[in-house]
Amino acid sequence: MFLRRHPLALAFALSAATLTHAADEVQEDWQLKGQATYVSQKSRAFPAAYSALNSLNASGENSYTFTSTAYLGTRLWRGAEIYLNVEAGQGDPMSGLTGLGGFTNGEATRVSGNTLKAYRQRLFLRQTWGLGEESEYLESDFNQMAGRVAKDRFVLTVGNFSALDIFDDNAYAKDPRTQFLNWSNMAYSAYDYAADARGFGWGFAAEWYQGDWVLRFGRMTGPKTPNGTDVDFRIAHHYGDQVEIEHAHTLAGHPGKLRLLAFRNRARLAAYTQASDWLAANPGADPQAINAVRNGERIKYGFGINLEQEIANDLGWFLRAMHADGRTETFAFTEADGSFATGLSLKGGRWNRPDDTVGIAWMRNTISNERRDYLAQGGISFFIGDGKLGYSPEHIFETYYSWKALPGLWLTADYQHIENPAYNADRGPANILSLRLHAEF
Repeated sequence: MFLRRHPLALAFALSAATLTHAADEVQEDWQLKGQATYVSQKSRAFPAAYSALNSLNASGENSYTFTSTAYLGTRLWRGAEIYLNVEAGQGDPMSGLTGLGGFTNGEATRVSGNTLKAYRQRLFLRQTWGLGEESEYLESDFNQMAGRVAKDRFVLTVGNFSALDIFDDNAYAKDPRTQFLNWSNMAYSAYDYAADARGFGWGFAAEWYQGDWVLRFGRMTGPKTPNGTDVDFRIAHHYGDQVEIEHAHTLAGHPGKLRLLAFRNRARLAAYTQASDWLAANPGADPQAINAVRNGERIKYGFGINLEQEIANDLGWFLRAMHADGRTETFAFTEADGSFATGLSLKGGRWNRPDDTVGIAWMRNTISNERRDYLAQGGISFFIGDGKLGYSPEHIFETYYSWKALPGLWLTADYQHIENPAYNADRGPANILSLRLHAEF
C-alpha cells in the first residue's frame, strides 16, 4: 500500500545486488557501496487528556522516510584512507519529529520534507599506525575497506562524520536501518552528542587499541543553536568532548564487550530554572521560554555503561544505561536526562533462516526535576511540551523481525508500544506499526 504512495521504494528491487565475500582474504584499495532504506509507520489513536504544540498526535497518523546513500573510499598512502558519503532523503516524520523522548524512527533526522534532497553526509580521513607485529583482518563494510591491520594500533579520524560512528557501538542495537528502529536503541537516549540537526559534525576522534582494550577520545562541533542545522565551527570554544573505554572479554566461551563513556558539552544553552522563572514572570507569553533565556555558556555532561554479550552462537544480549546533567536544555540529540535500554537479538538459524533476525527490547527514559518543572508550567522545548505535565518515565517496548527477502534486500516488520509519551502519564499509551525495506549494493 505504501509503495503506491511512494514509488521510490520500488527502486530497492532494481538496485539491490548480491554481496559476495571471497573465500580468501582480500585487500581493498578503493570502495564504492550503496544503501537505500524506506520506512513506513502508522500510529493508532490513543487517549490524551490534553495536547499542545509539541505533542505526539493523539488522533493517529501515517509517516514515512526514505534515504539512499553512496559510500566512496580510497587508500591514499600507508595507513591512510579517505571517505566521502553522499546521501539523498525525503520524508514526513511522525508529528513533525515531536512528542517523544525515544523517537520511533532513527532515520527521521536525515529527512527534511517531501522533496528528495541530496547532501554531503561525511567527508573524513582515517590514519592508522601499527603498534605491533600481530595483525587482524577487517571485513569490507560501509566506510571500512577490507584488509589486514595491526591488532595493536592507533587510529585517528579527522573531518566530517558522526560521533556515533566511533563511540557507543553495540553489535545488537545500533543501526536503525537493519536493527531496532527506535532512537533509544540506536544510542544512549541521554547521550547529547554534539552534531548538527542530521547528526553529523566536524572534529576528530582517536582510538588506541591495545590487546583486549580500546581507549577512545574525541571532540566534535555542535550547532549554533540547539538542534539547528548551522554548524558552530568555533571548536575551541563551543564543542562536545567524549571519552570511552572498551574491554573485550569471553564468558563461558562466548565473546562480549563492556564500554564506559563520558561526554562533556560546552555551548550556549538555556537553563531550565531560568526558563521556569521567566514563565512565572511572564504569564501568557510564548511558552518556548528557553529561547528567551539562552543567554550564557554552560556545561552539560553525562556518564554511561554499554554491554553486549553473546549468550549462544545465534543469541545476543545488550544493555545501555546513562545518567546526564539535566540542568540545561538539549544540545543536539533527544530530550532525555536518564536512559536505560536492554534486549535480545536472535538469528534465524533455528528455523533455517540464518540471515533473518528477531529482536526484542525494553527502554526507559527519564528527565530531571528542572526539566519536569519547566514542562509542568506549560513550557515548550525543542521536541516536547504538552502544555502541562503529569510526570512519569517514558517506557518503550519494541520488537522486530527482519526477513532477508533476496540477496542484498531485507524486509522488516516492527512494533513499538510507548507508555507515557514525552514523560506524560496523562497521554497514551501509543502503538506504532512499522514496515522497513532496506537494500545494500
